[in-house]
Amino acid sequence: MIKRKSPFERELEKLEKQERAFLDKYSEETDSRINRLLKEKVPDKLQNTLDNAFAKAFSLISQKGTGIIEKTYQKEKMEQNFDVNQYAAERKNTKKEWTAFSRQSKGAANRNLIITSASGIGLGILGIGIPDIILFVGLQLRSIYEIALQYGCTYEEEQEQRFILLLIRGALSHGTEQKDIDDEINHFIDTGAFADKKEMDLCIAETSSCLSKELLYMKFLQGIPLVGAVGGAFDAIYMKRINRYVELKYRRRFLYNKRKRNCLEQAESLADEAVRT
Repeated sequence: MIKRKSPFERELEKLEKQERAFLDKYSEETDSRINRLLKEKVPDKLQNTLDNAFAKAFSLISQKGTGIIEKTYQKEKMEQNFDVNQYAAERKNTKKEWTAFSRQSKGAANRNLIITSASGIGLGILGIGIPDIILFVGLQLRSIYEIALQYGCTYEEEQEQRFILLLIRGALSHGTEQKDIDDEINHFIDTGAFADKKEMDLCIAETSSCLSKELLYMKFLQGIPLVGAVGGAFDAIYMKRINRYVELKYRRRFLYNKRKRNCLEQAESLADEAVRT
């Protein structure tokens, strides 16, 4: 007889399928028509300017801004929701309970997406591009923090901040780099540690470079009044992509940790039974 999979096992299977679909979708780098039109018009120094702007935004928020971001959502309530969802999932073990985590994390991400879209388009109409970066980074980190809380994870420690920076890079990378970063993320999820001792400044620089490369043409366009609304709209497009990858990886972290606990409990049960017999 074929053993029927439990709701938890089906949720794991669904996660792995969705991860593969995401990586396949973005495995090859594409150059949009609008990027090709803007390529000759973008100043050579803009890339470096964006690198520095993103790096300053990440450094400022990681050092002083986390507490401010936390004031914009109910952290304790989210932590309590996770405890309730986890208890219900383990007690009832139905599809509804195991999918509650992703439903709530996607809800939080969508709320931030609406704010990002409005701010990006609004500032684009005014021709404000580069100054929008600190707001974009702040809203993106707020979205990631909320997703993390929905899966019972923290984000204050340096190791968690490095994990978040790596998630952003993983969401925006392609090809071999995409695979390497995804493997590094999975290694951290499996072991709770990184394979190297990279400094935070380097992690910030790598993530900033990745973001500036992807948003280069759109931030240039956003700096032009009125038509900049088109460039500003891409803030939400990229946030949606990052949120999707982040949600998948925090869900993986939660489910894989649960599987580890299950295996450990089974091993302890078998050991106890062996002792009794």
